[in-house]
Amino acid sequence: MKGGVTQPLVADGHRPREGGPDRAEVEVAVGVLIRPDGAFLLTSRPPGKVYEGYWEFPGGKVEPGETVEQALRRELVEEIGVTIGAVQPWRVERVDYPHALVRLNFCKVVDWTGELHMHEGQSFAWERLPVQVRPVLPGTVPVLQWFAQERGFDGPTHTGA
Repeated sequence: MKGGVTQPLVADGHRPREGGPDRAEVEVAVGVLIRPDGAFLLTSRPPGKVYEGYWEFPGGKVEPGETVEQALRRELVEEIGVTIGAVQPWRVERVDYPHALVRLNFCKVVDWTGELHMHEGQSFAWERLPVQVRPVLPGTVPVLQWFAQERGFDGPTHTGA
């Protein structure tokens, strides 16, 4: 830590940063849906979006006036068609992508209603460690490492890049 602010994880550091070094941070709400058997939900980035086809936890931008929890509730209905129950704020990770500097607010969710329906043409997979889908979005990798720590898993957290 430097000055009380954690340095962001830098994704694709060889690529230029859009907006330069002083660009605004984008607040993002991320849902880590976990089934009773321990499997967790990953979704693919939809066609036409940056990092198309990469696997991530579902969620999206926090709009002005929204809390992280409100944004997460809205995004999960819009993206995957489920209404969530209790939200457990978990961890925050800053990621410096070439297209945006994001602050990912990861929240665990173990209670939801509705059937999964991918409204943006994405795919989904219920995964365990090591994750089999790929490629995995850089901002997703720390969550897999946190799961490994929590679950006492000492192997690789995902296959390939």
